[in-house]
Amino acid sequence: MSKASALRLVDADSVGTASVPNDLEAFWMPFTSNRAFKARPRMVARAKDMYYYTPEGRPVMDGTAGLWCSNAGHGRDPIVQAIQKQAAELDFAPSFQYGHPKAFELASRIAALAPADLDHVFFCNSGSEAADTALKIALAYWNVRGKGSKTRLIGRERGYHGVGFGGITVGGIVPNRKFFGSLLAGADHLPHTYNREEQRFSVGEPEWGAHLADELERIVALHDASTIAAVMVEPMAGSTGVLPAPKGYLKRLRELCTKHDILLIFDEVITGFGRLGHAFASERYGVTPDLLTFAKGVTNATAPMGGVIARKEIHDTFMTGPAHVVELFHGYTYSAHPLACAAGLATLDLYRDEGLFERAKTLEPLWAEAVMSLKTKPGVLDIRQVGLTAAVDFEGRKDAVGKRGYDALEHAFHEEGLMIRTAGDAIVLTPPLIVTESQIAEMVEKAGRVIEATA
Repeated sequence: MSKASALRLVDADSVGTASVPNDLEAFWMPFTSNRAFKARPRMVARAKDMYYYTPEGRPVMDGTAGLWCSNAGHGRDPIVQAIQKQAAELDFAPSFQYGHPKAFELASRIAALAPADLDHVFFCNSGSEAADTALKIALAYWNVRGKGSKTRLIGRERGYHGVGFGGITVGGIVPNRKFFGSLLAGADHLPHTYNREEQRFSVGEPEWGAHLADELERIVALHDASTIAAVMVEPMAGSTGVLPAPKGYLKRLRELCTKHDILLIFDEVITGFGRLGHAFASERYGVTPDLLTFAKGVTNATAPMGGVIARKEIHDTFMTGPAHVVELFHGYTYSAHPLACAAGLATLDLYRDEGLFERAKTLEPLWAEAVMSLKTKPGVLDIRQVGLTAAVDFEGRKDAVGKRGYDALEHAFHEEGLMIRTAGDAIVLTPPLIVTESQIAEMVEKAGRVIEATA
């Protein structure tokens, strides 16, 4: 078969509502077991509100908000219309030495949602770019301050900060790191905050674990604060299977970073825009970082966008020297892309008008009660919940780590009509914030059957 014929689409009428490719080989899929997927694909062709639909039209309940990102559900008309209008009006404008009004409007709106003096927004296109941008701003800040020896970056075990070299360096998920060599030099890691024996079946933030922040003192003693630029953590480690920050942990980390003159960066790519019942998790915990990253929910995932929010003092430190000189040599072609900005503004309107952040906060107790009911299912070892997120750890299979988790992913999609995420032998549920009480019950019931079927 020629390459051209292999790429032809089959007739839409033969498969239902949408065309599907008859050759899956060309697409090297990210973070996917490609051979297993292509042997039994999990395809979706359209989405609306709480559901995806397969090419054949079968509904699949979205238990993952896409990829932690479709917080307002799918196919929301105000966002769709804003993108369509913007594409016709201004398809692209460079952000190097030029600007367009919606970029400044969106930056102002985001800064207004952020706590304290987090007042300045630097746009990029993804959470990975946001993480690397924040780390570069931190390094540049100390250079501008005349403290160029502060180059060491501190992350945390089981942390995830995207797939750029900086994000992988401070990240702490082993498979994300082991293929890529030494990465950036001079990094170190705090211990992760999870202890099953002490925290098992905690609802919300666990009581045990605040003292783990004091490990930063050990790292400072080892390397000296004069060499450390920044500490980057997630308020809730999501990709590793929902590890909420213990009570008091983030406040203690803030105190230590202030004490040792180290910048504190919160990675809120997942926790931003309502996932934990607030615009940003920093508000939930009463802790203001120096830099805060966002992405995903800022546009409801309708257009790629990410960014960093910087405190006023950090931004102003760069605003010295001749006014015609570039202050920060960093950026992306698609920074503040007009379509993404239009999507972001419409998304923020939707969050506000429908009270979705407040809705998540109101639903949290009901959600927690529902997911904790799964503790009686076979082989369940632990359940973790905070905001509208949850992870269920279950016993894996001997000599096949992660196989039960993968079987759960397959069974959920093909047999239960439910989209879930997995983290090893755990399933993760993070529904859109529009989820109803009856849909929560249905989602948890489906998840329970998945756990039983794969036991």
